[in-house]
Amino acid sequence: MPKFNKQWVVTMLNNPKLYQINARVWIKRFGKSATLSSVPVTYWKELQEKGIDFIWLFGVWKICKDNLIDVAFTPELLKQYDSSLKNWTKADVIGSPFAIDEYTVDPQLGTEEELLSLKKTLNELGMALILDFVPNHFGSTSEVLLKNPEIFLQVEKPVWEEDPDTYFCIKEHPGLYFAHGRDPFFPPWRDTAQLNYFNPLTRDAMSGILQNISSLCDGVRCSMAMLVLNNVFGNTWSGAADQHKFPETALEFWAAAINEIKAFNSAFIFIAETYWGLEKDMQKLGFDYTSDKVLYDRILKNGPTEVKGHLTADLKVQQKSLRYIEQVEEERAVKAFGADRSMAAAIIAATIPGLMLYNDGQWEGKKLKLAIQLGGETEEKVNKKVAGFYNTLLKITADRAFKDGDWEQLFCHKVWHDNETNSNLLAWKWRLSVRNIVVVVNYSDAPAQCLLKLGISTAEDKVLFNDVLNDYIYIRSTAELNDMGLYIDLQPWKSHILVYEDGSAGAESSF
Repeated sequence: MPKFNKQWVVTMLNNPKLYQINARVWIKRFGKSATLSSVPVTYWKELQEKGIDFIWLFGVWKICKDNLIDVAFTPELLKQYDSSLKNWTKADVIGSPFAIDEYTVDPQLGTEEELLSLKKTLNELGMALILDFVPNHFGSTSEVLLKNPEIFLQVEKPVWEEDPDTYFCIKEHPGLYFAHGRDPFFPPWRDTAQLNYFNPLTRDAMSGILQNISSLCDGVRCSMAMLVLNNVFGNTWSGAADQHKFPETALEFWAAAINEIKAFNSAFIFIAETYWGLEKDMQKLGFDYTSDKVLYDRILKNGPTEVKGHLTADLKVQQKSLRYIEQVEEERAVKAFGADRSMAAAIIAATIPGLMLYNDGQWEGKKLKLAIQLGGETEEKVNKKVAGFYNTLLKITADRAFKDGDWEQLFCHKVWHDNETNSNLLAWKWRLSVRNIVVVVNYSDAPAQCLLKLGISTAEDKVLFNDVLNDYIYIRSTAELNDMGLYIDLQPWKSHILVYEDGSAGAESSF
């Protein structure tokens, strides 16, 4: 197994796999007083053997806890606690990992030395350690706010008086009025304090924090990264704060910060949580990957036609897209989709170009989404059907063709003129040398049929298709394949992953 280095990172950037862990909850599985050093190397080796490239430890930083009684027991949050943790108590409420006090390791998880030791262990296994970076805000009682109020967004007293839900004051800084962090389309996060990206001092401070973080890990996942774009930040806070006090700049924070880090460590990985169609813009600013909420929504709320349309995007953009059907802030996949549909959705997300995210517990078919403010979890039985499926899928997607091959979406032809079920099928192919892998998914609740034109060029009169998903061999006539096409007939939510060898130049694609 190669050790982690810059060349290895370049290799991993081809359609890698990421495993997300809710660190403050997960650590308790290893003992009541367990810390990062308590986790056996065998745990990480098992993940490496399943093909995981990146480990995202979510929630490792010290957070603000002295304001929990004011912000963590709202009626909405209480409902979330009730639905995700039976018989929870106030002691289980440990606060949001996004309300950061300072970027030091949460004492519950251990020390900086333990974090560095974990990084070393993962690197030796050929994996990268990803940590959180929350660029938009700190916790509302953060030490950073107490020591450096000038880098936070401040408003005049009348603004605070008019909207005390968005703005607040603290006794440590009498006469100063601060803003809570916010997404412009939602209410403010009342446990946070908004940073002021109009101010060059703020940008310098956050760049410095990023430099420190980069010495502890191999990459960062940047929460709500688009909120600090110049136009987004300006539109969100225009009129509330006097940006004219500060020099105007056309330079984006991310362009400067990413360039600064990568000048020192070109292998450092930047992942952006971003929405509103800004994914391509964020990639241009230097992000290696951007979250693909559009695909998630289309898989969950729409159907195969909408998914096909999304996959016609520029291949370079797709290769930098983070795909998922479950993550710590979304509903569990089995709960959101249903078991059978979730497995079809997983095949879609895991076999297209990009970075595939798996959430801790997804492989076992867990159903309970845990509120991020909670520090405990309800024990759930393993869904054996789902677990067996993921065990197979992970083995299949370890094939080199999924990392180093060329990808193309395939057109699903009608079997006969009045059979419209071909529109419910999704199909694409990976090719590496003469090795071909065709993925076909019936993403509907009814049987579906189609014909796939694969452009077979082998001199053999038969082609053997190994369905590695269903453990079945199909043998088809080369002449029939080139004349009519490969006939596909799939039951609801079922799939084929067909491996075959051929020397052809490529399959037909109309996308």
